[in-house]
Amino acid sequence: MKNIRNISIIAHIDHGKSTLADRLIEKYGAMSSRDMQDQVLDSMDLERERGITIKAQTVSLNYKKNNDTYNINVIDTPGHVDFSYEVSRSLSACDGALLIVDATQGIEAQSIAHTNLAINLGLKIIPVINKIDLPSADIPAVRKDLIDFLNVDDEDIIEVSAKTGTGVDDIFDHVVQKIPHPQETHDDYSKAFIIDSWFDNYLGVVVLVKVVSGKINPKQKIKVLSNGKEFLIDKVGIFTPKITYLTELNSGDVGFIIASIKTLDAAPVGDTIVDSKSIKPIPLPGFEHIQPRVFSGFYPIDAQNYQESRKALDKLSLNDNSFTYEPENSDSLGHGFRCGFLGLLHMEIIRERLSREYNLNLLMTVPSVTYKVEINDGKIIDVKSPKDLPEQHQIKTFLEPIAEINIITPADYLGAIIELCIKKRASQTNLQYRTNSVEISFEIPLSEIIYDFFDKLKSCTKGYASYDYTIIDYVESKMIKLDILVNKKKVDALSQILHKENSDKKARELIDNLKELIPRQMFEISIQGCIGAKVLASTSVRGFRKDVTAKLYGGDATRKMKLLKKQKEGKKKMKKIGNVEIPKEAFYEFMMPKK
Repeated sequence: MKNIRNISIIAHIDHGKSTLADRLIEKYGAMSSRDMQDQVLDSMDLERERGITIKAQTVSLNYKKNNDTYNINVIDTPGHVDFSYEVSRSLSACDGALLIVDATQGIEAQSIAHTNLAINLGLKIIPVINKIDLPSADIPAVRKDLIDFLNVDDEDIIEVSAKTGTGVDDIFDHVVQKIPHPQETHDDYSKAFIIDSWFDNYLGVVVLVKVVSGKINPKQKIKVLSNGKEFLIDKVGIFTPKITYLTELNSGDVGFIIASIKTLDAAPVGDTIVDSKSIKPIPLPGFEHIQPRVFSGFYPIDAQNYQESRKALDKLSLNDNSFTYEPENSDSLGHGFRCGFLGLLHMEIIRERLSREYNLNLLMTVPSVTYKVEINDGKIIDVKSPKDLPEQHQIKTFLEPIAEINIITPADYLGAIIELCIKKRASQTNLQYRTNSVEISFEIPLSEIIYDFFDKLKSCTKGYASYDYTIIDYVESKMIKLDILVNKKKVDALSQILHKENSDKKARELIDNLKELIPRQMFEISIQGCIGAKVLASTSVRGFRKDVTAKLYGGDATRKMKLLKKQKEGKKKMKKIGNVEIPKEAFYEFMMPKK
């Protein structure tokens, strides 16, 4: 155990975590140069195409020093705010972390968030300045910020170029010296902590564990403490990054277990695995299961694909513990699903995977957050969709989620950021100047973040700002339900929950967008945005007009008037009984802000 080190690589997005992992694998992994590729730990096509890490990945590497061989387990973690839960989970299995900071960008929002997670867990942090080969690198400034932020000595900071390999040799030397080895619990029985689990079509559920005491080996019977289910282990092993089967996993090791487990519920992430013969085992401290923050309706464009869509969503939920779904119905869209995500990027990833892996074209409704509503009898209910909202007279108190958002930006853009956040109903809580940047914090409604905040933040700062947020509380707010009526008929799938002070502007924006998406008919189509019986905004789609008098050649003028009157009455009747078919694409597109 003294020769084992468990570390995570943490950083802001695009600071070079995966590239550094590639260099470490290239030098210390069991992979030939012929088999090497960029982002070798990123297994999904989406990860490679987008250049981001979505799922945390583990690799076991061997490092030799002074005739000793050290087994270093490295976990490459995501950098995007939507996947912070992956970072938290990975850090729970480690004793230290490499903090990667881009020499051209400095310390950014996710760098701070992930570092604070690691510090709270008692992990040793090794700061690494990456991309030192770039002409725009400002190494002295980044060094100063790291010293101030981490309270470390100058010689503790490593300078590397993950792209060229410069300085990579120093990393594991620091890891061996400064990162402590895992501590054994000294239990009389085998015990392991479940870091992650995923479903494999051939192997069933693969469980990634950290062994904290004893040994885990094939043919051993294990028990999951939370549910008492028992399984016989078929195989154990590690990733090098290739799948490498072993005869056993020892205390301190990070590896996988295959035990004919059929569902992820049978081996929940954060749970404890023990030998089935253990008497009164004590569970390890787990971590809180992440709850979805954003919800959207997914509806098959072809109703015949409903069951196929359900099976696909079920399979995705097996590989992603943070993704949830439940059936829901809409008068406008038919049968579909209310899906929960960690953020908009997470939602886009799920939609893209459904399209690529299952050839499904699903329609999305506008994203929303979870509100809490206290009704007149004192009961508090969660509202994930506008259709779940009780009638206005039944609502006693409306609570919306509030997030603390930390933004790091060059000082030149500070005014633009404050202006943006004020428009988003935010209140400033902190302001701190760094060497080349400013860190500013706000309390802001979560609903204001998930819609278009990121795009507007990048626009007003020319892409230089970064942010991280955490949900901190629910507060009372003046929220209303905006209904969209087309030809006097309420379209439930277009309803939204909005803040009262923004409702007039938003209603106008929505119906103007919808007007452009509804095809013209032979009759006029009215579009209204309403709160209850009150109309906030209205417009109409003009009907086609046929010249019914074209065939008349002179004669009495009353003939012309009779034809026009007949046409008018026909249009009036058609408007009453005619159905307006709204293109399904409009249910998402009409809500998007115009560029």
